[in-house]
Amino acid sequence: MNQSNKKNLDFIKNSGVNYFLQDSPRNWFESDLRTNSSPKLSKDINIDKSYKIQQIIKKINSFDTPLKNSAKNLVVYDGSLDAKVIFIGEAPGRDEDIQGLPFVGRAGQLLNKMLAAINLKREDVYITNVVNWRPPDNRTPTDDEILQFLPFLQEQIDLINPDFIFLLGGVAAKAILSTPLTLGKLRGYWHNYKSLQLNKTIYTIASYHPSFLLRSPQYKKASWEDLQMLQKKLNEKN
Repeated sequence: MNQSNKKNLDFIKNSGVNYFLQDSPRNWFESDLRTNSSPKLSKDINIDKSYKIQQIIKKINSFDTPLKNSAKNLVVYDGSLDAKVIFIGEAPGRDEDIQGLPFVGRAGQLLNKMLAAINLKREDVYITNVVNWRPPDNRTPTDDEILQFLPFLQEQIDLINPDFIFLLGGVAAKAILSTPLTLGKLRGYWHNYKSLQLNKTIYTIASYHPSFLLRSPQYKKASWEDLQMLQKKLNEKN
């Protein structure tokens, strides 16, 4: 791990994220810390976003993790670097590991339908995961693995600079909201996400992972309600 990522990870750990014991979601970064932050992304960010995402990908690829030993391909993102919404899932599955893209299997097909239902396309949004290598046998990422990849996810959020984050599943909710609360208690409400690098609040909502919805279709109604909340915010923004 390079020194920059180590400092980022140490900061996250010192903030208590490694314990995931919050009784309610909280922001990682409080406003009084922002005075020590690095300058905001430059005005010509649209020109060099492609370069910067490639640098992030290189850092993730060079990061030493046992997950590499069983995975075929690194999976970072799909969609637009200028997206207003970031969708964050858990980790790549078999199909994603083969193709090197997030959400391309059955869960990805359902996600495409979910996006279409609120007049969005994959190319309109930014899609990524908390962990960028497929865990063996599609197991759930460990807390240590979540922590190891959080700095890279943070960099992606800072680069995209979205207005909204849509969390797909419990792992993403745990990572971004730093809370042990179940999705049943988290969903249906907007949460606030703040970063050291961005002088703004990003509205964040937690909902069910498409893979879970395939196994438990009775929760699709609740997921649709969450999507409608996002659609309403997008319409208000426009």
